[in-house]
Amino acid sequence: MSHDPCPEPRVAVVIVTYNSADVLGGCLASLPDGAAGVRLAAVVVADNASADDSVKIAAGAAGALPVRVVQVGRNAGYAAAVNAGVAALDLDDLDAVLVLNPDCRLRPGCLARLAAALRGRVGIAVPKLVNPDGSLQPSLRRMPTVGRAFAEAVIGGNLAGRIAGLGELVTDPREYERPGPAVWATGAAMLVSTRVIRDIGDWDESFLLYSEETEYALRAADHGWTLWYEPAAVVEHIGGDSGVNPRLASLLVVNKVRLYRRRHGRVASAAYFLAVALGEALRALAGRRTSRASFAALVLPSRRVRSLAG
Repeated sequence: MSHDPCPEPRVAVVIVTYNSADVLGGCLASLPDGAAGVRLAAVVVADNASADDSVKIAAGAAGALPVRVVQVGRNAGYAAAVNAGVAALDLDDLDAVLVLNPDCRLRPGCLARLAAALRGRVGIAVPKLVNPDGSLQPSLRRMPTVGRAFAEAVIGGNLAGRIAGLGELVTDPREYERPGPAVWATGAAMLVSTRVIRDIGDWDESFLLYSEETEYALRAADHGWTLWYEPAAVVEHIGGDSGVNPRLASLLVVNKVRLYRRRHGRVASAAYFLAVALGEALRALAGRRTSRASFAALVLPSRRVRSLAG
């Protein structure tokens, strides 16, 4: 009997949903071609108490995909739903788990290219993200520092990201043309080795939404794992509304500061807070509603989002 020396990687997908009926069908429909070259062992839809047809759409895809629905029971946040989805899997039968937003569409062969990157101490692989029109969606990040926070406050994140690593967000399109390691990346699509999952444990549920992928990637690096960017793997990402929703924008900014405080001393954390607050204040004065909400949440703890229910 012949023995296949290179068996297909065994991959599961965890999709987190919350009132995602308008995008979930397209996400699920992209999985068969996106998983070409791997064994798609399971698709878990972890639902955060959606009030729409998200669960119905997921259940309806069970004939074409190995779908199961895990109902979290409340809008517990992204990390909590990821943990619930992963807990429903048998990691002994898997090589990796793709954590995926429902507003993502995998291009053909995407999973196989990501799985091929998980070698040695590479424990997380992320794809090239593109907008629905095919344009690049910047997704890679450098290490958060006080200097980068001040640069982004003064000249803006897009410009700072183009100037010799001055900003945290990588915005130079040339940086997205070649594969390589990154500090962290947008969590819309992340293939995580089961070795990493066993080594570092659950996602941190205290962040509710935003910065949970940052914390996970930095914690993996603390344990000696590398996050790898693979541009040959492409995912279309429609994108959320944190750029226009003041409540979500403030949660993003506050969590960014909270995470920095967890990993640094008082002086550096105070400087980072001031830099981020300066940037939001300047943009609030220019009339940006999301920055007004973010600045208020930074300086007034009572204005911070503490629950995602509803």
